[in-house]
Amino acid sequence: MNFDQYHHGIGLFNNAQFFAAHEEFEDVWRAAPPENKKFLQGVVQIAVAFHHYSTGNRIGMRSVLERAIKNLSEPSGSFGQIELQSLLTSLDQWREALDHDLPMPTLPRIEQSS
Repeated sequence: MNFDQYHHGIGLFNNAQFFAAHEEFEDVWRAAPPENKKFLQGVVQIAVAFHHYSTGNRIGMRSVLERAIKNLSEPSGSFGQIELQSLLTSLDQWREALDHDLPMPTLPRIEQSS
């Protein structure tokens, strides 16, 4: 796994540059070993989901967000040096807001483990 590119994608995501983050994460996903593919697909999908949101496509965002949550929920603990549980909590808040027409939470961040 190309951790430099992965970390660059995290920085882009955290700066709300979702399309660029998606591109970085997708390159990492393509080159990843099979055991990391599903998790990395979920990371790609959260960037795609928030790119959809940034362009006003809430339906596309909600659909991709659901798949991302499913793919990210399988690993336990921390993976790829990110705080997975806090990310999933944030994504669940977005799902609830979209499903119940509530105010949108703050944009999620991918926090890196120490």
